[in-house]
Amino acid sequence: MKNKLTDLNDHLFAQLARLSDEDLTAEQITREVERTDAIVSVAEQIVRNADLQLKAVTVIATHGERFRPQLSMLKAPE
Repeated sequence: MKNKLTDLNDHLFAQLARLSDEDLTAEQITREVERTDAIVSVAEQIVRNADLQLKAVTVIATHGERFRPQLSMLKAPE
């Protein structure tokens, strides 16, 4: 994974493909479901973080740079 939302999307679809494998044994399915639960949990946090960053950028775009000091998760422009 290269830490982009498109990479996350690819990873989620790859996991879906693994879950769809009809040749899996019951034990392998159980293991893949556990893995899926963990992946989904992490993915949800990544999406929430991206949403928070988008909201922060929207605040700056709408109200100007004066809010940037309160939005420490954003890098200052170089």
